[in-house]
Amino acid sequence: MAAETNTQTVPGKQVEVAQALYSFDFSVTSIADGISQIGDVSGWSIAYTVELPEIAGSREIRGELSVPAAIEMLIRGTDLSYRAIGSRSLIITDASTQSNASGEMVTDPVIVEATGTQSDLAPAYAGGQVATGGRLGMLGNTDIMDAPVSITSYTSEYIADQQAETIADVLQYDPSVRAPNAETSNLDTYQIRGFGVNLFNAGEVGFNGAYGVAPTFRVDSNVAERIEVLKGPNALLNGMSPTGAVGGAINIVPKRAGDEDLNRVSLDYGRGEQGGGNLDFSRRFGANDEFGVRFNGGYHDGDTYLDHQTRERSLAALALDYKGDNFRASVDLIDQRENLDAPAREFFISSGATFAVPDAPDGSTNPIQKWEWSDAVDRSGMIKAEYDVLDSLTVFASFGGGRTELDRVFGTPILQNSAGDYSESNLTYGSFLTDRWSTSGGVRGEFYTLEVNHKVTFEASHYQDSVSRGLGTAATGTSGNIYNVQEVSPVAVSAPNGRPKLSDSELTGYAVADTMSFWDEQVLFTVGARHQTIKVNNYSSGVLSASYDDSAITPMVGVVVKPIETVSLYANYIEGLNKGQTVPTSAANAGQTLDPYIAKQIETGIKLDFGTIGGSVSAFQITKPSADEDPDTSVYRADNEQRNRGIELNVFGEVTDDVRLMGGVMFLDSEITKAVISSNKGKRPVGTPEMQINLVGEWDTPFVDGLTLSGTVTHTSEQFVDTNNVQGIPDWTTLDLGARYKTELYGTPLTVRASIQNVTNEKYWSGVNDYRLLSLGAPRTAFLSLTADF
Repeated sequence: MAAETNTQTVPGKQVEVAQALYSFDFSVTSIADGISQIGDVSGWSIAYTVELPEIAGSREIRGELSVPAAIEMLIRGTDLSYRAIGSRSLIITDASTQSNASGEMVTDPVIVEATGTQSDLAPAYAGGQVATGGRLGMLGNTDIMDAPVSITSYTSEYIADQQAETIADVLQYDPSVRAPNAETSNLDTYQIRGFGVNLFNAGEVGFNGAYGVAPTFRVDSNVAERIEVLKGPNALLNGMSPTGAVGGAINIVPKRAGDEDLNRVSLDYGRGEQGGGNLDFSRRFGANDEFGVRFNGGYHDGDTYLDHQTRERSLAALALDYKGDNFRASVDLIDQRENLDAPAREFFISSGATFAVPDAPDGSTNPIQKWEWSDAVDRSGMIKAEYDVLDSLTVFASFGGGRTELDRVFGTPILQNSAGDYSESNLTYGSFLTDRWSTSGGVRGEFYTLEVNHKVTFEASHYQDSVSRGLGTAATGTSGNIYNVQEVSPVAVSAPNGRPKLSDSELTGYAVADTMSFWDEQVLFTVGARHQTIKVNNYSSGVLSASYDDSAITPMVGVVVKPIETVSLYANYIEGLNKGQTVPTSAANAGQTLDPYIAKQIETGIKLDFGTIGGSVSAFQITKPSADEDPDTSVYRADNEQRNRGIELNVFGEVTDDVRLMGGVMFLDSEITKAVISSNKGKRPVGTPEMQINLVGEWDTPFVDGLTLSGTVTHTSEQFVDTNNVQGIPDWTTLDLGARYKTELYGTPLTVRASIQNVTNEKYWSGVNDYRLLSLGAPRTAFLSLTADF
């Protein structure tokens, strides 16, 4: 079979390759054998005209991968590359042999084994757990070796193998991230590099590069093809987040229809007595398969591992897309719901308390009564499009938004002493409504000046939200002891009379950035800036009580140097942004609005890529200002500063053909370096451990074909609950074990997955957030699932 040779490659234009996924599971000792097996499994045509280099050892190609991802895995670490040459066909090339000095093309391909069009997703790295790149906000998809920042992109294969219900179930295994809120509460919060994320009523998880679309309080993992974590402040790249988080940004890459039909059904049971299932369905239509449809749905119900708690949740996510020669568009619609009886709540310790934090009770302990509840409904949607005006010039735009309705009846358990006595405070009927909208547009182009290649992006963005809240009259809640919680009779609570507006916000930004590459992309230099306007109105009983209107410019400078193919050195200076406060009425300067708070990061590091195993070492410093009232003058001023310094070590990929490893450690030195209240200076900020460790290992057993065993160790060191550094929670370590078995029954691929979390049933406080709220770690739990592709 002769491959097509008349396909023109246009500089500056990425040729799309089909996203169809195939089940690969083989090991080869030569690239030629790998090409043959990839072609046999997928039916694609893969041609080459160059002499294929030898490879040391063997290459394992396994997992649910696209053909380009499999080829990328096969040739990684060599001088080979590939490009599309037709429908379902690729050619493997070498830059030195693509043309001669006179510009004449080399001979036609003579060897054909079996491919298609390149996905806009970066291929998975060896082992399939993380991707070789991710989205850097307005800069678009970038290879990790070319990124001047720290980013990790978790793949759908890893999400499935972790049996993750929410994105927090995945991110808790990142050594720089913690998700302390139990999955049995009514929201997920995160800490990235020691700073809180998603702590308020306007969600801070991005969806396809935009805020305001992902569900506010919790995000179901079944909407995600990738979960990306960009670490550190990122005001230029993503704009100011809705509530000004500076530790990092989380982005969901939504699922899209691949070239091959997909009919996937899964059933699961566990984490108490919860049962349910998920459906993943996709098709492509049109003369050239330009129209795509993908639907993800799920329903689960039952008792959780928490005492007297029942959880019901559902998801319906529809993704439509169009892929033409010059025009691409997508529509996403999401409906996510969750009903909880006896929702978990964090424990609070009053700021004036000095007693030692009591030992953590059993992880199934729940002081919230079964007659307390929480019901959340999230509906959202997004439209996105881009058009190639020229071969090297693309315009893009998006519009999206959502509505979150939350009704709940519960209070907050407040610890009274080291013996574990508690009383429930502020037991109320609360009704919340959050409306949010997000729009952006811009242009991305590529051009040369002398020997410098420029990739320039201009973006304008606007985010807007409105939060309304109704509260009934607070009632006296329950009381008891955390080591012996008793059921009590329901307490009467009054429903709120209406839902008056609480606040509204507008964030408008204009940004420009240029990534310049020199010397055949051995040096990349990124520079840019964003002008951000912040408008916030606060209301009391629906009446305007305070307004905030200010702006700031946040720059970024980043550099990447690649002295050899396997090494990438990088450094960056980048800022984060948060609105300044309106001074409270108790202060001498009441009513004054403070300038926006600008967080600053300096980071440097080294990234390594040896083809089958990679890693990174980075060092960072983040400073974040805040305000407080001077006890001597009663003036409220922004002279506080928290400084987090850290070192991160990460590793990922294949140690051998049948062993995969992923994880790392973050060492964190956090300190209050400036303080309005002088006694706070030099103290360690609340909820910032000195060390976090995660290590995930997988082994494909030789004694049972298709059986993989896995283990995960998670460690977090001591954290302080108070600013005086007197009250603390001890360090903790947990062990999770898992197994999965892939087989085929009557021609139907089946995957059985089983896991046990916290195997030793440790009792521990999992974390403390910015508001001194303690989360209780989960007990030993088991989970079993069965997935079938029809």
